[in-house]
Amino acid sequence: MAADSRAAVDAPDDGRASLPTEPPPGDAGGAHPFELENEPVDLAGTSPEAWLSLGLFWLLGATVAYQFVTRYVFNDSAGWTEEIARYLLVGTVFVGASVGVLRNNHIQVDFLYRHLPSRVGRVLSLGVDVLRVLFFACLVVLMGQMMARIGDHAMTVVPLPMNVVYAVCELGFLAMTWRSAALAWTHYRRGYSRLERPDEP
Repeated sequence: MAADSRAAVDAPDDGRASLPTEPPPGDAGGAHPFELENEPVDLAGTSPEAWLSLGLFWLLGATVAYQFVTRYVFNDSAGWTEEIARYLLVGTVFVGASVGVLRNNHIQVDFLYRHLPSRVGRVLSLGVDVLRVLFFACLVVLMGQMMARIGDHAMTVVPLPMNVVYAVCELGFLAMTWRSAALAWTHYRRGYSRLERPDEP
């Protein structure tokens, strides 16, 4: 013990702090104190509109990549890519919105329900579900009327009818109407919605 103390005193002081040579307790060989494990990917519950939205998104990415290559590599940009990319983005949004309705992830304000009696909150929650179904149903009707008025009107660059784009939007509205009606029925059967109990699914 005395020899160790003398060695520490006799050691030259070069202004550098000494570093520990042994790992601290609980650290086996400098390994991370905890390990992260990835959860297994389960795609069994993926809805059809989610797959469709993903497919449109990949087509959008491929179109933008093709536009980038033709513009900045070959210096000869393909004129149709900008229009098609815009329409693919529209389709991705409208079809993907149905996934938000299915998962009940759209923006909602539940502050008022925390300060209302449970019976009043229940009535308001049912009213919100009914209004949501009616809103999407009205959008389905309006989109159908718009498609009827447009008729065979073609796109600006690509010789395709504009109703191809609006048909995808109509499909998204139909899916949102169906999903919102199913969600309203689920809320009615179990007796509450996320507005009333935001901490529960």
